[in-house]
Amino acid sequence: VGGEQISSIGRGLCVLLGISLEDTQRELEHMVRKILNLRVFEDESGKHWSKSVMDKQYEVLCVSQFTLQCILKGNKPDYHMAMPTEQAECFYNNFLEQLKKAYKPELIKDGKFGAYMQVHIQNDGPVTIELESPAATVDPKQLTKLEKQQQRKEKIRTKVPSESSRERNPPRNKDDPSASSGAEGDVSSEREP
Repeated sequence: VGGEQISSIGRGLCVLLGISLEDTQRELEHMVRKILNLRVFEDESGKHWSKSVMDKQYEVLCVSQFTLQCILKGNKPDYHMAMPTEQAECFYNNFLEQLKKAYKPELIKDGKFGAYMQVHIQNDGPVTIELESPAATVDPKQLTKLEKQQQRKEKIRTKVPSESSRERNPPRNKDDPSASSGAEGDVSSEREP
């Protein structure tokens, strides 16, 4: 922050926290539990996805990041779903306190709320996992015009192609060398039993 290093951790988790207008104490408690118990580390025998940050006694670095609440309006980011600054700062500080109570306070670090920060993350793997709190039931009357438009677009994208479009684009044979899975260049992940 301002050319000065104000926080750092060794092995552990870097949590980029986007706080929504709709977030409550319930979501906060859920996220604290998930973050501290998420099994993303190896155990002593090298088995992947076995240990949590608490199991390994690793550190947690938290960064408040309202831009995670972005909704694109055309090509322009819209942040109306992000909690307003004053409320969000209180929520964020409460989140940090809950993490410290549930774990070891000396292993919980953070940036500076609302500051322009340069965050350097050395991603091991790389592994990035998006965590969402359980969605509350939304009353359709509360949806904004923008959200309704976004829902309509999603419905259009998920519709099954019509018969005529299936005839124009016949399914490709998996043995056909020209067939593409759309995953060229992707690294496939192996699952452990």
